[in-house]
Amino acid sequence: MSKNVIYENLNISNRKYKKKFLKQLSKFIDKGKFILGDNLKTFEKKFSKYIGCKYTIGVGNGLDALTMSLKFLNSLKKNKNEVILASNSYYACILSVINAGLKPVLVDPCLKTYNIDVSVLKSKINSNTLCILAVHMYGKTCEMDKLKVICKSKNLYLIEDCSQSHGAKFKNKMTGSFGDISCFSFYPTKNLGALGDAGAICCNNKKFYEILSCYRNYGSIKRYQNKYVGFNSRMDDLQALFLNTKLKDLDKNNRFKNKLAKLYMKKLSNKFIKPINENNKYDVFYTYCIRTNLRKKLINHLKKNNIGFDIHYPVAPYKQKALKKINFGKFPKSDLIHKTIISLPISTMHTKEDINHTIKVLNEFIL
Repeated sequence: MSKNVIYENLNISNRKYKKKFLKQLSKFIDKGKFILGDNLKTFEKKFSKYIGCKYTIGVGNGLDALTMSLKFLNSLKKNKNEVILASNSYYACILSVINAGLKPVLVDPCLKTYNIDVSVLKSKINSNTLCILAVHMYGKTCEMDKLKVICKSKNLYLIEDCSQSHGAKFKNKMTGSFGDISCFSFYPTKNLGALGDAGAICCNNKKFYEILSCYRNYGSIKRYQNKYVGFNSRMDDLQALFLNTKLKDLDKNNRFKNKLAKLYMKKLSNKFIKPINENNKYDVFYTYCIRTNLRKKLINHLKKNNIGFDIHYPVAPYKQKALKKINFGKFPKSDLIHKTIISLPISTMHTKEDINHTIKVLNEFIL
């Protein structure tokens, strides 16, 4: 019987933290402070230091982080309502723009990086543009220096969605440290994953920090006094406690995933389209995605050989049923990505033997 390589197992990935977390959990319950408590304050401080920003605001999830940030920026420029982002970004990115009452303006991504194509987005900027939403897909960073120049020259805000890029770097600087506002998800599968939903907003502007801190807590400046129309989106202290436990290992875990990625890079056949290496970017491989025009046939081959996989993502977000009434336009590069992409096993629970076996099975695939 052939070796079984599952795509992911969060039980195994988090097992090494269990003993310490359970010990901390007992003290946490005894203390009885579960919302906006000391654990959250500690995480916000530690995460700010890690990213290289002044402020972190722990929120309920990544979608809320984006939605609140967009709503806030729109309050500063009420006559601006368009947000530019890549057409292959995760559905939640488009959803955040719509939920903030704004208009998503999509552009085709770069086929080599899967991130927003700087060369084409300029044509979408007009007098209604509020900001550019740079989504760092699959663990690889966008061209942040070029995006910053464009935003500065056009007087636009820059938001980073770092939900798939915890610890990734552009020119030795962390993602999350470039934008006017940066948003994170700590969904359990992320490189820094919680035990449920959690998210964060990072920024360097004190005014932004003070107002967005109110936004997450019903728009309240202090108890029972609501200055803004806000949200109920606070990171639970329980999730903050667990993230504090895991944060110290993030860089080590990213280095481990890079070692697994190098095996794919070196040994996997070039009959598959593999991620590219770029000298000025440190990729953290949230996923390891390859592309093939024979995806359905490859999936059958992987299933037959007990190799796990996933597809990020099978349907282009702008083609989702919920958005069918919106005429976004046509995006052939995005369509090609969603039609041909497949994610291979690459997590902290995998061994080099797992990846080498996966590579062997893939290399045996007949085109």
